[in-house]
Amino acid sequence: MAQVGLIGLGHMGHGIARNLLIKGHRLVFLDHPGNRPAGEILSLGGRPALSPAAVAGGADAVILCVTGSPQVEAVLTAPDGVLSSLATGATVIDCSTSLPHSTQRMAVLVAEAGGHYLDAPMTRTAQAAHEGRLNLLVGGEAGVLAAMRPVLDAFAEAVTHVGPIGAGHRMKLLHNYVSVGFLTILAEAAAQAREAGIAPGDLIAVLRAGGGASVALDRIEPFLTRGDRQAMPFSIANAAKDLDYYVQMATEAGAARMAADGLRQALAHAVALGVGDATLPELAEILHEAFAGARPARFDP
Repeated sequence: MAQVGLIGLGHMGHGIARNLLIKGHRLVFLDHPGNRPAGEILSLGGRPALSPAAVAGGADAVILCVTGSPQVEAVLTAPDGVLSSLATGATVIDCSTSLPHSTQRMAVLVAEAGGHYLDAPMTRTAQAAHEGRLNLLVGGEAGVLAAMRPVLDAFAEAVTHVGPIGAGHRMKLLHNYVSVGFLTILAEAAAQAREAGIAPGDLIAVLRAGGGASVALDRIEPFLTRGDRQAMPFSIANAAKDLDYYVQMATEAGAARMAADGLRQALAHAVALGVGDATLPELAEILHEAFAGARPARFDP
């Protein structure tokens, strides 16, 4: 079994950590204020460390599960960062949603330090992470991926090799553009339906019986029908970040992005209202209140 370091014990990282330990791997995680409560991880044998360097010291693999490229770059390159203590032959596995060009730059630095790099962003939900059923989109060398399969298989149901370094994050941004885009469109449609007096259940039934049937509809339904704000705990701010990354990627490639610009504007509007920490399904309520000309009262400071 492997010695694994983990940086980012949030909604997804917590599930990764528990499954690594349950499957017999040894785990050191970064003690950080942004972590979810670590009681379960400690009870399973996880050990906290006070710096990224301490997490990486002696690790066969270091998994990063942080917000995005600035955080990945910081935990790797800071004076007490991962690169300062990465063991020769160790592999950095970036499960964050990052910019492909940043990923490629970080991979070069890791190689210069004697290590390997995989970008392995995740799809599916925090519940799937808790159950060890994530899907991973992996960029990097096939041989490095093969060596890391026992680690990845501990918390993933499907591991798909999509190309060289950076391809995993490119594919993740394409995936999130579509999935976040669907949810944003559904939220705006739900806001308009509410304004027109259409019951959420009726809207969902019509969509499900026609072209609107989708995983996105399944994920927004718990909020629309019973106000469940935690069925999909993915924040509007994170969604806006991912759309920003997608637009950057499309711009660098000279690709079309007209629809993406509109979706990004809708998410940026919610962030500007100061409700970026709300979950993405809650965008339906936020847009409804915005159409009515009032800031959502429950989000007032």
